[in-house]
Amino acid sequence: MNEEAGASGPPARAGLADDERRLGWLMLGPALLYIGGFVGVPFVLAVLLSFSDATVGDPHIHRLVGLVNYRRAIAQPQFWTALGNSLWITFLTLLALAVLATALSELLARPFRLKRLVQTLIILPWAMPVSLAAVAWLWLLDSTFSPLDWLFRRIHLLGPGGWFGPGLHFYYLGRTGLAIASIVTVNVWRMLPLATLIVLAGRMSIPRELFDQAQIDGAGFFRVLLRISIPALMPVLTVALLFAALMVFGDMATVALLTRGGPGTATQVLPYWAFLQGINGGDLSGGAAVALFMLPVLAGVAIAALRLAYRSQQS
Repeated sequence: MNEEAGASGPPARAGLADDERRLGWLMLGPALLYIGGFVGVPFVLAVLLSFSDATVGDPHIHRLVGLVNYRRAIAQPQFWTALGNSLWITFLTLLALAVLATALSELLARPFRLKRLVQTLIILPWAMPVSLAAVAWLWLLDSTFSPLDWLFRRIHLLGPGGWFGPGLHFYYLGRTGLAIASIVTVNVWRMLPLATLIVLAGRMSIPRELFDQAQIDGAGFFRVLLRISIPALMPVLTVALLFAALMVFGDMATVALLTRGGPGTATQVLPYWAFLQGINGGDLSGGAAVALFMLPVLAGVAIAALRLAYRSQQS
């Protein structure tokens, strides 16, 4: 009787691990606090500053001036130069990432010797701090001591009789085209590991039977790539490129550490120009207005990335 009474008694009170609602809020709490404290508060403050007359010397918001800071930013030719450079550098970076990430994912999806070593080398740029990477690239692209120039001289591409003329140096960061190419190269070097891992995950999810059937039908590598791999990878590749666009368009570290916007304003980008206006120039409200011009672009890309990620999960 006692056993029956105990069996039919009131159920034990559910613990925290069984309460999905409370456990969910507990696990989301740190992320919400982080987003609210380090994203939400600075964003609201930036909006208020952009409509004010605040400066670095007096950062307090004494009065609101409406759209004056935005009109002043649009009237400056440096704004349009920085915006155009940001879009151009982002486009070139995404174009290179699309090709290289697809190629690397195809390589890593196949068995070969030293595959683990290759995977480690590919992920290293993503793990390396930006400042350390910039120092290494500054040495590689140095106008006097660049080892790349030394190599080109050794194989007779530079110097008297060289294919690229008699000059002994390329001056990578001192010429407009080479400076933009250098920034794009560093961006691709930094973003390629993340893009490759995302695309590789999509590549491994393609059913093996499709490749086996293509091999039986006698399809070559490029036919399999164009007819099977790329169509199947398109959703996940698009998501990878959209996330890379968010990082590249809103990044100022590469330009600040390599070219500082030079030569002239040839590599000036919107985030770095906002920093120069707001911090170096002392115009805190003007810098905030310039920085907020990136909001529509970044918000649109973020929404598109999230929607595509959701659709790829549903499919």
